[in-house]
Amino acid sequence: MSDRDNGAIEQQRLALQASLDAGRSQATRNRLGQFATPTALADDIMCFADSLIPEDTDVDFLDPAFGTGSFYAALIRRFPGHRIASALGYEIDPYYGNAARALWADTSLRLLLEDFTRARPPGEQPDRATLLVCNPPYVRHHHLPTNEKRRLRAAAVASSGTDLNGLAGLYCYFMLLAHRWMTPDGLAIWLVPSEFMDVKYGLPLKDYLLNRVALLRIHRFDPRDAQFDDADVSSAVVCFRNSDPAPGQKVEFTYGGSLEKPRVRRLLDRRALDPKTKWTRAVFGLQLGRGGPSEFVLSDLFVVKRGIATGANSFFLLGDARAKELGLPREFLRPILPSPRLLRTDEVCADANGDPLIEPRLLLLDCRLPEADVRDRYPGLWEYLQTGVAAGLNCRYLCGSRSPWYAQEERAPAPFLCTYMGRSSGKTGAFRFILNRSCAVATNVYLMLYPRAGLARMLQDDPMLTRRVYSALQDIPGDDLIGAGRVYGGGLHKLEPKELSAVTLDRVAAMLPELRLALSRQYALY
Repeated sequence: MSDRDNGAIEQQRLALQASLDAGRSQATRNRLGQFATPTALADDIMCFADSLIPEDTDVDFLDPAFGTGSFYAALIRRFPGHRIASALGYEIDPYYGNAARALWADTSLRLLLEDFTRARPPGEQPDRATLLVCNPPYVRHHHLPTNEKRRLRAAAVASSGTDLNGLAGLYCYFMLLAHRWMTPDGLAIWLVPSEFMDVKYGLPLKDYLLNRVALLRIHRFDPRDAQFDDADVSSAVVCFRNSDPAPGQKVEFTYGGSLEKPRVRRLLDRRALDPKTKWTRAVFGLQLGRGGPSEFVLSDLFVVKRGIATGANSFFLLGDARAKELGLPREFLRPILPSPRLLRTDEVCADANGDPLIEPRLLLLDCRLPEADVRDRYPGLWEYLQTGVAAGLNCRYLCGSRSPWYAQEERAPAPFLCTYMGRSSGKTGAFRFILNRSCAVATNVYLMLYPRAGLARMLQDDPMLTRRVYSALQDIPGDDLIGAGRVYGGGLHKLEPKELSAVTLDRVAAMLPELRLALSRQYALY
């Protein structure tokens, strides 16, 4: 196929991709993890593959999540036809697969409309792939039924000897299931979410990369330079050979820019990498956070919990006027903070009753009485709850797991809060600490910091210490918070409770000796 033909068919493929995507809702494609690889990125990856394959070596190509063929198109642009011995693709969705079959009908591609995770690996070595390139579906674990997870985990163990955590996304299973599809020394290049390097469920996958194959390179794209217009995900390219790691093998880590021209490049001994550590922070500490050992972390002083997950904020969070209009009893309404984007202050003051002096003033509906008691004693509340039942709220996962369904999680007001997610800008960091002097609780877009007993005793004895502790929290370097958490496409940063708990406080403790004193007091934990 000539360069002109290649260019023309790529234009056809892009037009086909756009048409197919337009026929599917964004929500459906998100649920199915369908995000097409951009042409420039596919070319960058295939150029990198070419640099690792000797010129006199033929290519047996495999793409287990074919889509419309971004990588196959890049393959035939980069490799002369006589070098492509075979090309095999799998596509589970006939909506894309049938259209792709028609597009590539005049080529030697064999495209199977099947679920790759259920396909039988080739029995003979010559039938396996020498080059596997794939952008697997980014389906999060909560979209995988329990029985499907069990099947995938068993298949992954059989294929690679690696057992994944139940929180792993579908892309992790693809990487492990493909192990038996590759020839010895075959080359695999995966375009996957970078989060596996920094989350607990990624530990078995990192162990696989270090000990079951020869890991060559991991390139992490700058999260501010999102590779996909329609996916909120930070991407990485993982490259390895299907062979045992060699003694003294080096692994190349690159960051930012492109595969061909990264902004940062580091070469590390494989033995220096620990699957238990966050690789993004350990490898790129100067760029993405400070890291390093510490004797003093935030969990020494605080118990960190997520805020309340109501399951239906639009129903359970009401303004004061709306609650009065509905006749909802005040005894079942608790003050709650609005979302961070609506909270205009970092210090929430209170009136004489402890209610927050902020706008908007919201109330959380939280009742633990049985339905029969509510029906008999509180007609206004009962009538409002029936609107929730009519909307099916009582059958939602969170609401349905509670008894009664309209009772909320137990959460006391916390004196210190941290936002759960955010984007950094030139003027502000990604995360905000809030000083809460009110009796308001918070939803799960906040992390709630409860002082442990030693610190709580000191705060009680010295009310002025609260302000100094809050100032100390604000002095935590923004890079330390970013480095502790995870980042998604477009520069969206998130912090889970365990991640915030592990943030280093050595610099803060040096500025505020009272915090070290709190550690020395051996009281029971909060």
